[in-house]
Amino acid sequence: MDYFSNFSYAISHGFLMIFLYLFITHRYRAFTTQLICFTSFVLLTVTDCIKLNMFPDSDLCYFFVTILQIILTQSTGILISKKRNMKVLFMGLSASNYVIIGSVLAAVVYIYTGEKVPALAGSFIIHAVLLYILCRHLRQLWLRQYEKEYAKGWWKLCMIPVFFYCSFSCIAFFPRTLYEYPENILGILCLVVTMSVSYVVVLQYVENEANQKNIYLKNILFESYIKGLENQFYLVEQSEQNLKILRHDMRHFSSMISHLLDQQEYDEIRKTLHYIDDVTDENKIVKYCNNLMVNTIVSKMMKRADSFHVRVNLDLAVERDLPVNNYEFTAVIANLFENALICVKDFTADKRQTDIIIHCSDRQLFIQTKNAYEKEIIFDSQTGLPKSDKGANHGLGMQSALAFSEKIGGTIDCFCEDGLFHLILFAKLQ
Repeated sequence: MDYFSNFSYAISHGFLMIFLYLFITHRYRAFTTQLICFTSFVLLTVTDCIKLNMFPDSDLCYFFVTILQIILTQSTGILISKKRNMKVLFMGLSASNYVIIGSVLAAVVYIYTGEKVPALAGSFIIHAVLLYILCRHLRQLWLRQYEKEYAKGWWKLCMIPVFFYCSFSCIAFFPRTLYEYPENILGILCLVVTMSVSYVVVLQYVENEANQKNIYLKNILFESYIKGLENQFYLVEQSEQNLKILRHDMRHFSSMISHLLDQQEYDEIRKTLHYIDDVTDENKIVKYCNNLMVNTIVSKMMKRADSFHVRVNLDLAVERDLPVNNYEFTAVIANLFENALICVKDFTADKRQTDIIIHCSDRQLFIQTKNAYEKEIIFDSQTGLPKSDKGANHGLGMQSALAFSEKIGGTIDCFCEDGLFHLILFAKLQ
């Protein structure tokens, strides 16, 4: 029995499970997650014993057992992960590359020293040092990306660890090992450095792209906010001007009413008073709620609804000071409001309607939109949200709402019933 290889692989598998445990947020409780990882470690170790001890000379066994171990490893990451998308697969594949580095460097130590115990001790130390460096410098960077809901394009990034893994396997283990061809050591060390640099560059690039996208979305929100303020300022200015004219003309109306009273023309008096009331109502500034940003965005959306001739049944109750981020909350309202308007704006007059409820207090938050739909709505199997059929750069509004809901510990649900599309976002706030 090849005890050195067995212990070396067992060390690698142990650190592999620790890596997955640390770099993936968990769907289950800590004990359950640890039990799943330990079970996977045992299965990987047992299959290694079969590969190394029972069929040591069978390339076919080595190949199929390795494929089985890859499936088991990636399934473990997906099983324990709170989010199940291509980002989890990317991390699982990266974890396999990380432990290969430790195994290769341990093999190099053994080749040059010829001592098994120092080589195994070196393997443990190398894995531990690599894990410490990754946790210290890359873990928070990765988890920030992992928590972001937007996951399109990550299947392409998964190709990076796949090809690195294949390169490591072909150079260091299969079909011939480093023990048989030690001249490959320099090449494998260069590959280790290349992979390490590539991961840092890729993750930093992805973070920079995400930050730029967030800045772009915030700029759009601020632009909408500023335009809303400009519209309100214009309306206030117009109303003030019209009311000045009305105040100036009031003495004429007063004189007119006095003469009509003398002539007992009560119907004409009523018409005059109705006219004054109408002018006053036309120049009244609508205030939907006490929160300035929400009121500004809702005012803009209501004006847009009027331009589309869409009837909006609005139930809005939002306090001045919110327990959530003002900008994020306002962005969610704008996105969901806009989605509802765009959905119904081309319908017939009887269907050109949407019901919107927005309540937010210091204890809870509730948003509901309801509108008719005509095209079939396809829901994403992972998020439960409707998929956009307009291309890669659409559907970000729903993604934004989902990210906001998860951030505040809420739930978001979408469903279709009796020809109406319903969206409900609810969260209890502490």
